[in-house]
Amino acid sequence: MAPNETEKMWVELAPYYDVMYQWKDYRAESERVHQLIQAHRVSSGNSLLDVACGTGGHTEFLRDRYDVTGFDLNREMLKVARRKIPGVTFLSRDMTSFNLNRRFDAVICLFSSIAYVRTYRNLKRTIACFARHLKPGGILIIEPFFTKETFVSGSIHGGTLEADGVKISRHNVSRRRGNLAVLDFHILLSTKKGTRYFRDTHEMALFDGERFLEIMAHAGLRPRYKESGLMPGRGLYVSLKAD
Repeated sequence: MAPNETEKMWVELAPYYDVMYQWKDYRAESERVHQLIQAHRVSSGNSLLDVACGTGGHTEFLRDRYDVTGFDLNREMLKVARRKIPGVTFLSRDMTSFNLNRRFDAVICLFSSIAYVRTYRNLKRTIACFARHLKPGGILIIEPFFTKETFVSGSIHGGTLEADGVKISRHNVSRRRGNLAVLDFHILLSTKKGTRYFRDTHEMALFDGERFLEIMAHAGLRPRYKESGLMPGRGLYVSLKAD
């Protein structure tokens, strides 16, 4: 299938992803994830699958404690991750339909990446894939996006960040369309070569919390929702794989 315009754009923007998200405290988030794994997991190994790993922000800090495998749909992001974190296996996979022919002690899917599956049908397929890749007693941690009740349509976001001779400005006004949040980002990228403009539209599902829990339970998981998450207002789903 031919890449869409957003995918083509991120071929160029992937090297600047870490500049754009330098505000994110991956170290602290990874420490919280580690604490949750240790508190809830009952399997005895230390293998971890980082789903939608991007440029490896969390993997970078989890690799010292776990045997990490990461995957993402974006091949350009994976190139950045491999340069940053040599020795870790990074794969190009789709979270709705992957099969790695192995099981892990922990599976994580963070930074609201789960919302990009967009529909409940895809969510069921994705959660089933996660469950199949967990050992009995293994732990699944998912950081969701907002729900329809918690999402604020019309909220304004934006700012400018810079590092290593690069400056990026990104702004958007969030809006809702049915069960989707539409984040229409406008990006200015300035380097020594000049300034370029990009438009990056994200459509993310506003999944109902109770239905999310039901889907995980149906997949053979024992899910709990924690109000205190990694980012304000999003929470975390923590699920044990049944024996």
